[in-house]
Amino acid sequence: MNLLQVLWCPYGHSEWCYPLPQVHWRDSAAIGDIRPTPAPAAGLPENWYPSPCVVHPEQVTEFPSWDLPHEVYDALKDRFQELFAKTGLRYSYHLAEAPGIKLGGYPGWTQEPCWPDCDSCGGRMDHLLTVASWEFDAESCRTWLPAEDRTNDPEGRGWDAAARNPASLGLGDAGGVYIFECRTCPDRPIGHLFDCS
Repeated sequence: MNLLQVLWCPYGHSEWCYPLPQVHWRDSAAIGDIRPTPAPAAGLPENWYPSPCVVHPEQVTEFPSWDLPHEVYDALKDRFQELFAKTGLRYSYHLAEAPGIKLGGYPGWTQEPCWPDCDSCGGRMDHLLTVASWEFDAESCRTWLPAEDRTNDPEGRGWDAAARNPASLGLGDAGGVYIFECRTCPDRPIGHLFDCS
């Protein structure tokens, strides 16, 4: 299977009330005609249905922030403080995990990490995909905003407002849906979580 398809039910699910993702792996050679995207149904929660937008994948190197082991953080703490003193950059906002909608890497947790375990084998699942409300915030834009999206807008933000949220999503208070998979089990079970500030 070489095609990842994410289906998105934009109605509230579970006690947290968030859109429910469904993930399917498919063989791209078996895909026939692609139908047009249906219009959103009436009565959907506002900003839970992604607007059509163009995707420009970019491979980046990122590092864990919330998931950084304590002993590693302790070993690097002085270097993090020195970096901040010299540049004003914070490891967690500017150098660790990339914010926004992404495939792979580390979840950009809004709250403390909550990795799900696989129902089949009991092992910790791997991050597959994050669907986030924003591509960046006022701090992370300093290092994660692509150069082509930087502007001198009249508001002085340094970015075009559409670049911050091209999918027009608003999941909770700047939250995200995290999709996980078990790469150990042959059927690659899927799990998902939602968090917001």
